[in-house]
Amino acid sequence: MSSSPRKDPIFNPNSGPGNKMHDPHPNIRVDPDEALKHALLKLRPRPVSQSGSTSPYSGSEPDSDASNPNPLPAAADCTALLSDELLLKVLDKILDRKQHITNSLVCRRWCVLCGKLVKCIRLIDWEFLESGRLSFRFPNLEDVNLVPACVKSARNSGILLSNKLIEVRLSSGVLENGEGLFIRKGDVFESKAIDGGVAILAEGCKNLRRVVLMNVTEEGLNCLAKECELLQEMELHNCGDLALRGIYNCKNLQILKLNGNINGVYDSVVSDIGLTILAQGCSRLVKLELVGCEGSYDGIKAIGQCCQMLEELTICNHRIEGGWLSALSYCRNLKSLSFQSCKNIDEHPGLDEHLGSCMMLEELHLRKCQMRDKKGVKALFVVCRRIRELVLEDCWGLDDSIFAAATTFSRSIRSLSLEGCSLLTTQGLESVVLSWKELDRLRVVSCNNIKDSEITAELATLFSILKELKWQPDSRSMLSASLAGTGIGQKGSRSLRWK
Repeated sequence: MSSSPRKDPIFNPNSGPGNKMHDPHPNIRVDPDEALKHALLKLRPRPVSQSGSTSPYSGSEPDSDASNPNPLPAAADCTALLSDELLLKVLDKILDRKQHITNSLVCRRWCVLCGKLVKCIRLIDWEFLESGRLSFRFPNLEDVNLVPACVKSARNSGILLSNKLIEVRLSSGVLENGEGLFIRKGDVFESKAIDGGVAILAEGCKNLRRVVLMNVTEEGLNCLAKECELLQEMELHNCGDLALRGIYNCKNLQILKLNGNINGVYDSVVSDIGLTILAQGCSRLVKLELVGCEGSYDGIKAIGQCCQMLEELTICNHRIEGGWLSALSYCRNLKSLSFQSCKNIDEHPGLDEHLGSCMMLEELHLRKCQMRDKKGVKALFVVCRRIRELVLEDCWGLDDSIFAAATTFSRSIRSLSLEGCSLLTTQGLESVVLSWKELDRLRVVSCNNIKDSEITAELATLFSILKELKWQPDSRSMLSASLAGTGIGQKGSRSLRWK
């Protein structure tokens, strides 16, 4: 009679000559698959009876304590069986990034793992950065905004200063100062302290791709450029000319927003010196935005000559001296030019033959600008005469005589968008758009002096061949009735979009 096959002995650290009584089942092997299966079955919700008690499992279920010789504790952490890498992939599948905050409260391990998933943060407590907890808690940050933490304010302050350029909380005493500025020099941390915090951030978060800073100097920017080689986008507030020397080593910087002066908020100076330093240090810039910057022809020319990859230029509330428009012709690869909240375009543009033109420019946007100066507007249109898209929104002083200068664009323009141009009339619009032979997109919104009743047959014919038309000059517009018989709105014809 053959004997049963011999089982290999199981190594047990507690088994030995003097410890035989400590292991009640010396010949029973613990199967990891069975342990995981038991843990998952423990998570299965049990049915509740009418009396409110939880009904037990049936005797046939494999998780019964009698059938499993090594039951796991009822409160065991099933995620402990997963490695950090696997659990991190599971948590990363959560689409709602705010859920990571809730998940981080589960346990210390989840807190560390969820911190690795946070890529963007807006800091409001400067001490959190100086203590090193920011980089330790969120080591994989790519986008950091330090501006709210740079301004001294009472904890839980109820005063919030917010616009499209900056958003910070202020102390109540800020309303009592007589300087006419919400943020004074004493309301911001000293540059030395900010440079130290930026150094800590750069050393702990080397994967930074975007950063927003305030009152930083050359030393802080040098450290950032040295440690964060992947940095591509930067926004600077309240920084002077000499501070810009710090970004000279940011070789991969492609997007820069430079805030020199914000009316009523803070006052700093960026002149031709700063623009020249910027141009020489950031030769790979693709997108540049200048807010409240001073300067002249020389500064803009330096940018055009050194930043040969520049494609988008935005000028907001500029203080540039007259005669600077002709320097735009040095931006040979510029494709998009935008003006926002500018009190004037160019007070002394000079003769048209000296202005030059941007050969590659395709788009021109003017938003909330004063266009009362006909000479400056005409000079701008001459420099941008090769554009294909023109956008005019809420521009003051734009009447028929000034808009007539847009005939300079001739046959090149394809798209026109008008919004909030209350002085422009139907006749002024018609005299220009009929000269554009390649126009195929037109958008007219909230232009109260443009009337449906004044649409001529030529203008109606133009509407019928457009690829895209949005016509809502006022709330009483009845274009569909005025264009009866033109074919617009009929099946198989051009469509008229309403909003």
